[in-house]
Amino acid sequence: MTHPNTSPDSARPSRTAARPARTGLLRGALAPFGAALALAAAGLCAAPPAQALTVANVDVPERQSVAGQDLALNGAGLRQRFVFHVYVAALYRPQPSKDAEEILHSPEPQMLRLTLLRDINSKALTDALNDGLKANCTEAELKDMADTIAHFEAFMQTGGEGASGDRVDVIFNQGTVSVSFKGKALGEVKDPRFATALLKVWLGAHPAQESLKAALLGQESKSN
Repeated sequence: MTHPNTSPDSARPSRTAARPARTGLLRGALAPFGAALALAAAGLCAAPPAQALTVANVDVPERQSVAGQDLALNGAGLRQRFVFHVYVAALYRPQPSKDAEEILHSPEPQMLRLTLLRDINSKALTDALNDGLKANCTEAELKDMADTIAHFEAFMQTGGEGASGDRVDVIFNQGTVSVSFKGKALGEVKDPRFATALLKVWLGAHPAQESLKAALLGQESKSN
């Protein structure tokens, strides 16, 4: 029974009042799915680190440590000269990237490891690197870096003879290039221009080998 001044509709229990509570429960239930989707989308934007590889019978580790920082394998591949296997190259960086320009100009620690597959002396290796510099730099750029290049050549040629299985580690960090050969430090040069120029030997517009460039960028790898 209703009051004479009360309409029948006002006496009925309100159904709309319960809807916000249901909506809140629905939002709470869907929140974890939204967070999961956001994390998945973020994962799609970042290049995954390459897994450990075996290239030309050389085991390539998934990670290396440089200056106390953990570096992930970006990619690895085989350098060939005619029918000869020369070395296996592996590139490590803090975060994997398929963008050559980003890698060329990055101030972050990066390491390029060359594992020799044949006997080679340090002079022959230095000459090959010089050929790569000339292929990717203008005469004016080479002239501006002449002193740096001369210093680099001088300490590179102190490495002596290299044999199959020996390693050359080239570390790039804040514009400084340091090289070790067979576990022995050869020297370093601090010149951001030269750091970029040297990386161009493998990742520039005229790399030593196109398939090796692609492999170092994680676009392909030659495993056997």
